Amino acid sequence: MTGATELRRVRTPWRLRSRTLELGRRTLVMGVVNVTPDSFSDGGLFLNPEAAVARSIELLDEGADLLDLGAESTRPGSQVGSASKGADGQPAAPAVSAATVSAAEEQARLLPVLKRILEARPDAIISVDTYKAETARAALACGAEIVNDVSGFGWDSGLAAVCAEAGCGVVLMHARGRPEEWVGQAQLGADELLKTVREGLQASLDKALAAGIAAESIVLDPGYGFGKRGEENFALLGRQAELLDLGRPLLAGVSRKSFLGRALAPLYGGKTAPVDARETASVAALVTAILHGASLVRVHRVREAAEAALVADAVKNQIAEDRLEIADYRGGPM
Repeated sequence: MTGATELRRVRTPWRLRSRTLELGRRTLVMGVVNVTPDSFSDGGLFLNPEAAVARSIELLDEGADLLDLGAESTRPGSQVGSASKGADGQPAAPAVSAATVSAAEEQARLLPVLKRILEARPDAIISVDTYKAETARAALACGAEIVNDVSGFGWDSGLAAVCAEAGCGVVLMHARGRPEEWVGQAQLGADELLKTVREGLQASLDKALAAGIAAESIVLDPGYGFGKRGEENFALLGRQAELLDLGRPLLAGVSRKSFLGRALAPLYGGKTAPVDARETASVAALVTAILHGASLVRVHRVREAAEAALVADAVKNQIAEDRLEIADYRGGPM
């Protein structure tokens, strides 16, 4: 019989800035648009605002439940940091390295696209992928509903307060260190890796709650590829449901990640499969994530993901119904 952890999924309202979404009844699909010149999967394709808006509308038409707009790449090796100021006008603590993309440049890329999407589709639910408080504040003022922070409130000490004040939804991701530190990290065993991710996500959750962010506004992301080496990602994916013990819904972002490309190497002459050859592997990983408790998936190709999610949800729902029927037949819960 399928393990109980594989059947679990947190079912809860997700409180956003101006509305509420239901999580757990079915998988929600978040379509990615990178307004950047250098993202690993589509860098440069949507840096032009017209192209980014057109791509966003296309993803919505293909079935995206929400969009995630990013204007700074956090691929391995990139430099990240905070441009925010504290109350005394000095750089916000803790001290961090200078970001490759300033808050001003990030906003110049992001905000025109955000505004134009909402002009075309006023009901669109938009998440902004940023770790900078200044950018988050500006995007929320323009109509964004969610802040997706890859650092889990770790790279800009002012971001949690901005999100609390706006009452927006937040996605807190686990990153093991900063992108410039990922190359050469020690390999972790599955137990140590799960412990590291769980403790990191708990720390981010605690920061959010201490800042006054409602628990119902928080979704957690294990952070596939963010400081996890190759096989570590598969170990994390296989045990993802254990993170549901933190009590919040999970978002999984596995689309086109390099660990999938390396797994396909036997089909590509021993070399990592190129990004544009990872779609089938992305769908396989996505289904695995859903069957192991993800309530949302973050993807680059929406139509295929939405179809796969419907099938994975049907499997989960049928197994759940079968377990309920067995429980009723026996006269009580299993």
